[in-house]
Formats: sequence, structure tokens, C-alpha cells
Amino acid sequence: MAKVFSPGYNLIIFFIMISRLMSIIGKSSPWNPSIPYDILSLNISSKLSINSDAIRASSKDFGKIVQEILPAAVLYPSSVNDIINLIRFSYELSVPFPVAARGHGHSIRGQAMAPNGVIVDMKSLNNNNNDNDDRNNGNCGIRVSWDSSLGFYADIGGEQLWIDVLHATLKHGLAPVSWTDYLYLTVGGTLSNAGISGQIFRHGPQISNVHEMDVITGKGEFVTCSKHMNSELFFSVLGGLGQFGIITRARIVLDKAPTRVKWVRMLYDDFSKFTKDQEHLISIDGLDYVEGSLMMEQSSVNNWRSSFFSPSNQTKISRLLSQNGIIYCLEMVKYYDDHTAKTIDEDLKKLAKGLNYLPGFMFKKDATFVEFLNRVRSGELELQSKGMWDVPHPWLNLFVPKSSIMDFNAAVFVDIILRQNKPAGPILVYPTSRKKWDDRMSAVIPEEETFYCVGLLHSASGYDECKILDDQNEEILNYCDKAGLNIKQYLPHYKTKEDWTKHFGKNWNIFQQRKTQFDPKMILSPGQRIFN
Repeated sequence: MAKVFSPGYNLIIFFIMISRLMSIIGKSSPWNPSIPYDILSLNISSKLSINSDAIRASSKDFGKIVQEILPAAVLYPSSVNDIINLIRFSYELSVPFPVAARGHGHSIRGQAMAPNGVIVDMKSLNNNNNDNDDRNNGNCGIRVSWDSSLGFYADIGGEQLWIDVLHATLKHGLAPVSWTDYLYLTVGGTLSNAGISGQIFRHGPQISNVHEMDVITGKGEFVTCSKHMNSELFFSVLGGLGQFGIITRARIVLDKAPTRVKWVRMLYDDFSKFTKDQEHLISIDGLDYVEGSLMMEQSSVNNWRSSFFSPSNQTKISRLLSQNGIIYCLEMVKYYDDHTAKTIDEDLKKLAKGLNYLPGFMFKKDATFVEFLNRVRSGELELQSKGMWDVPHPWLNLFVPKSSIMDFNAAVFVDIILRQNKPAGPILVYPTSRKKWDDRMSAVIPEEETFYCVGLLHSASGYDECKILDDQNEEILNYCDKAGLNIKQYLPHYKTKEDWTKHFGKNWNIFQQRKTQFDPKMILSPGQRIFN
């Protein structure tokens, strides 16, 4: 039987809702009618904000390219249940509003935005964690454990930064095996993409090193999943661009942590020799990290990714650059500790034997494990101190098949970037192996066994320069398309459904089916612009 309330009762409810609305307004934007006032009757109402500062902050990201896409509100959850309640409320509406999880906001083109929807500030969960498992609010924090079948692992909240994961696990003499170059990113954020760095040739991307996850689906369902339990959701979410669920916990592989690293860079003036040596190094045992990068006359020898070269070496390298215009830097790292310190130099000498780098252009550095993994941070802080970090970042990240990398070098690195003499940030290029990825995951990679990770990590001095670099990115993508290089975008951004269909290729149908299964009303991550 339907409940019937008196007019007086309804009036009381109305005033309660209005008082709750007033309590969250503060310095506010107007209430957005895309979200019903009924949300104020939920116990999360006190954690919703329409404060104009909060709204503006959530409409910007690291890229500084897509702006003024305003959410209606920001949720600052104190528990996983707050997120569940928000999504369930939206899902039960005849016209649901979009929801996007925001970690560190490191997206480039508004992928973590939710126009006229609600941004979930995942960092807020971290404010309510403690050192122990809080069973009452469902928050995870960082917990290290051991299991006879899994070995050592860590249960980590999706809101946690990888830098905090590093420090927490090192207390136990352990560390994750796969990383990103930059550690101030959230676990949920990198697992929603892939998580790549120079360790992927050995351990695969971060998504290949997950045992289990807790996920909130687009229906507001809280699901624990793994390869053997709710496996369809597990594989969907890994590399799924936030389309199928919000990761609230991930169980990550750990291994014994080294204490120090030997860090070597070698320079080449021949791209063919450079790539041949890289491919050789990832095919043998012994190294823990292999990356490569470009140096050009219009860019500095050292950059914000790491200040590796001494002033005297910079002078030497600058002379080489003036002769060649472009040189290639192969970077390799071997971890060690007290037990292997006596043999580390001899081991490296054997690994470098037969490599075709330029004589006299091998440079070595000894660093702690933490200094190496966190190498980007010092450069970031220096740029921040000069006001040079909070600028547009028109990055372009690609996966290029091995069969196309020589053409890519000639047409993109040499013809487009070097000869046009446009400003350039760090440019990465290094190979990895397809066998370290799982085809059941949502992440998209080229079909070939070996492919290259290419990162054009530009920073623009302003929006005019950003437009120049963005046009250059479009020129590169158009060339790759017309030349049939079969590249795939990493951290992809497309404007049409046709482009997304082409990106996913043979996996497009299963991607759609998974969306229908786990987020049928298309609530989650609208900023990716795949289905919205």
C-alpha cells in the first residue's frame, strides 16, 4: 500500500532539504537542476559541495587544455559507502546524472570531468583512513600481507598515491614491481589506463600485476573481482578508462625491494642502432628498467624528468647535438643491494658488451632506489617554484608497432619535430613485449609482438604555444593514419564514435557489451567521451 503523508509532514521534509542545501552552499554556484533536490535527503548530502572554488578546481586538470566543463557538485566521500550511495541514487533516476572519479587530476583532456554531474574527489577517502583496516567505512589505506599462494602483496585504496605506496611497502622491505615514471598518481587512476614505465618489458604494465580489486559499478554495486571471481568485471576495469567501475581497492604484487640502483645512459646518433640495442636489452635477463629518449637542439640536455648529466657532460653533449641536431639516449638500470654490491659493476659491464653507442658517451650514476623511482618529482618542484608547471600540457602518448618505428622516426621525430623546430619537451621512445599484457583486459595495444611506447611530453608557455603543439599532434596522428602505421593512442582522446571504434578494433563489440553489463545507463566517466 502506498504511503500517504500529511501536508505538514511534507512541509517539514521540504524545510529539512532546504536547510541541508543551505548548509552545503557556502560560497556557491547556483544549484544545478540536473541533480534532483532529493539527493539532499541522502546521508551524503553534507559531503556534497557546490562551492564555486570546488566546482572550478574540479573543472581543470593537468592538461589545462579542456576547461570550463563544470560539474554540478563535488562529493568528498569519507567512506566507500558514500560513493555507492551516490551512484545508486543516480542509477535509480529516470534521467541519471554522470559521475566521475577524480584522483590526482592528471588527465590531459578532461577525462576526469563530469559535465553537469558529480565529481567524486577520491583523495577525500585518504583523509579518513588510519593505519589499520577500518571495517566500518570500508576504506583500505595500504596494508601489506603474505599468502602461501600469492606471496607478498599489498591491499591499496584506489585513492592512494603510488609515492605513498612506495614508502609504506618499503617499511617491510618490499615494493611493487611495475611503476609509472611519475609517482604522484593514484592507484585507481593508473590501473584505469595501464600504468607504464621502463619496467614493463620485464613485469608488464601495472594492470598485469593485480591480484584482486573492489569495484563500484555503474549500477552502484560493490563487487570484489579477480581472474577467478567476477572475472569479466576484473578484466573490464583494468585499462577500462573508468567506464565500468570505480576502483576502491587493488591487491598489488610485491617483491623484495632493492636499496640502490646503477643508472646508465648511452648516446647514439643512429636510430637503427639505438632501437636494435633497446630490443636486445629487453630480450635478455639482467636489467630491471629500459627506456629511451630523444635530445634535440631546441631542447635542453637535462629536463624536468631528471637532472642526470653533470655540467661538464652537458657541454660535451651540447657539442654533439650541434653536429647532429638529434641524438638518441638509451637508458638502462640495474637494481642492487648490499649482497650484490660487489658484483654490480661487472654485471653492468657484461650487459653493455656489444652495444653500439657512441664511444665516450656512456654516463653512469649511482642512486638510491627511492631517488630513482621518484626522479621526476624534483624537476616538478623546481618548475613549480618558477611558476612553470601550472601551464598547458598538450601531451601525446602512442604505442607504435616495431614494424613502423623506423618510418615514425623519419617522418615524426626528424621531419615534423626537428625540422619544423617547434618547442619540444621530453620525448620518450622505448620497446616492450606484447606477451607481458593480457588480451582479456580493456587496454588496447598494437597486434605485433614488440611495440614502442612513445611519449611527446610537451609543456606550453601559454595557450598560443599550446595551439601550435596541439596542431603538431594532429599532424602526427594524421600522418600515422594515412601511412597505415597502425599506432594506438595511450591515454586516448577521440572526438567521434568512429574514431573510438577504430581504436578498439576487434574489441569494440566486447567493450560495448561490458558497458551495457556494468554501466547500462552510461553514468561513469563521461569525460572520456566514448559513449557520451
